[in-house]
Amino acid sequence: MTDYPSLHMLIGGETIDGGGRATGEVINPATGEILGHVPFATPADLDAALGNADRGFRIWRATPAEKRAKVLQDAAALLRQRAGDIAQMMTREQGKPLAEATGEAIYSAMLFEFYAGECKRSYGRMLVRPAASRAEVRYEPVGPVAAFAPWNFPAINVARKVGGPIAAGCSVIVKPSEETPAAGLAVVQALLDAGCPPEVCQVVFGVPDTVSRHLLASPIIRKLSFTGSTAIGKHLAKLAAEDMKRTTMELGGHGPVLVFADSDVDKVLDTMVATKYRNAGQVCVSPTRFVVEDSIYDRFRDGFIARAKAIKVGNGLEDGVQMGPMANARGTEGLATKIADAVAKGARLDTGGERIGNQGFFYAPTVLSDIPLDAEIMNEEPFGPVALLNAYAGEDAMIAEANRLPYGLAAYAWTQDPVRRRRLADQIEAGMIALNGAGVSAVDAPFGGVKWSGHGSEDGAEGVAACMVVKTVHES
Repeated sequence: MTDYPSLHMLIGGETIDGGGRATGEVINPATGEILGHVPFATPADLDAALGNADRGFRIWRATPAEKRAKVLQDAAALLRQRAGDIAQMMTREQGKPLAEATGEAIYSAMLFEFYAGECKRSYGRMLVRPAASRAEVRYEPVGPVAAFAPWNFPAINVARKVGGPIAAGCSVIVKPSEETPAAGLAVVQALLDAGCPPEVCQVVFGVPDTVSRHLLASPIIRKLSFTGSTAIGKHLAKLAAEDMKRTTMELGGHGPVLVFADSDVDKVLDTMVATKYRNAGQVCVSPTRFVVEDSIYDRFRDGFIARAKAIKVGNGLEDGVQMGPMANARGTEGLATKIADAVAKGARLDTGGERIGNQGFFYAPTVLSDIPLDAEIMNEEPFGPVALLNAYAGEDAMIAEANRLPYGLAAYAWTQDPVRRRRLADQIEAGMIALNGAGVSAVDAPFGGVKWSGHGSEDGAEGVAACMVVKTVHES
């Protein structure tokens, strides 16, 4: 693929382009060039999508599980076939290296493949009753879903938003980010090409607050699924509560990494430095606060700095690039402000802390150490390529730091002590924990957080269950 695709909405199977509508620019974060213009939905467009979703739900909830599964399987096959093209457009609109974008497209296919199997595994149960009586527990699709996906993982986030509802028998209206629209459109197009009824899965764009208020005000929508910041998540949860809509909220994090003295320091560094700067740190589960036992702190810091300095930053389409640009100017400006605040309060800037070049949104891999806890960056998610290193004296202090913030999405810990690993699994407050590794996401495992990081799960059987309601039938 050489050209960025034309952009449009998908409403009831109809391709809706500009046509006099307001539009938004899509910018290549590596070059600053305008890639295209995405059309914004009018109130009439949103009403049409709602009407379609209502009809689509009636169609899809009555569709046999085998047919729903086949649509998801066939869509997965199409995503695998188209992964190269999807990765190209994703790198151009979001910035991540091409290898990461390709992996994201494949992961989206894997997610659909898992959900295809879940279509046939949504079991109810019969309760024991006396003769001539019966009680049945049923799981039924919740209804039309309004889903909002962010820009940092343009394909996976959309696949998560539509895969669970479609497996459960729901219809869904998804709004990908207006900054990275093409990859999300490609995911939904694969579903439509695989035979998903056009009323069942639709795509709209627009000013986020306008679209969310319009969709959530409608009684047709029975569930909200949102991935994004905690502040916006709280706002949307209040809107959803007006009509008692169910919600799945995957919100912000501030991932702690506990590194104990008995760990293999070089292995920790080789694994976690690469993970920290993946997608330029623009990852909700990014390892951010490195909570290091004091006896190995100096060695760990020196090794981290050396590896951060060695990362090759550049256009994600170029060979050998390990980290692309940040996705937008907001990211670089916000990160610079937080780093400056930390340094002003006494933090040590070990490397990075500056823009790279005068084109695009490149930011140097950054390491801060000895950061005061009152620094803004120690309390608010930086969402960028910065690692925060501090020393702590022992397990209790390290766990206390891990749990200090109101966020609880992902956490990481490294220790060779199996008993300690069990304690950490029990005591760390997070929805996902990686022990001696960096992986907290798998298609068959629930993905979600606790506290201010949200509630509910995507992926795994839980991602389908979140799109269903429970009904008990008593018969005498």
